Amino acid sequence: MAATGNDREQFPGEVDKREKRKVRSRRKSDETVWFGLGMFGMVGWAVAIPTVAGIFLGIWIDTRWPSKYSWTLMLLLLGLILGCFNAWYWVQKERNAITRQREDNHE
Repeated sequence: MAATGNDREQFPGEVDKREKRKVRSRRKSDETVWFGLGMFGMVGWAVAIPTVAGIFLGIWIDTRWPSKYSWTLMLLLLGLILGCFNAWYWVQKERNAITRQREDNHE
C-alpha cells in the first residue's frame, strides 16, 4: 500500500503521542508501594534524627553543667519540633512535585 500525503502529515503527531504515553507510564511506575513506604520511612527519620540528637545533646549538657532546668527535656522538644517542620517540608516538596507532574500530564 502506498502512503498518502495525509498519512505522512499525521505520522509525526502519532509518534509524539505514543512517546508521551511511554514517558507518562514510566513516571507512574515509580509511584509504587515501595515508593510510599520509602516516603513514610523518610518522614520518620526526618523526625527521629533531630529528636534523638536533641536528647543526646541535652544529656551531655545536663552532665557537664547541672542546673534546675532539664536541658534534655527542652532539647527533646526542640528536636521534635524541628523534626516535624523538616518532615512537613519534605512532604510539601513531594506533594508539589506530584502536582506539577499531574499538570504536565494533562497538557
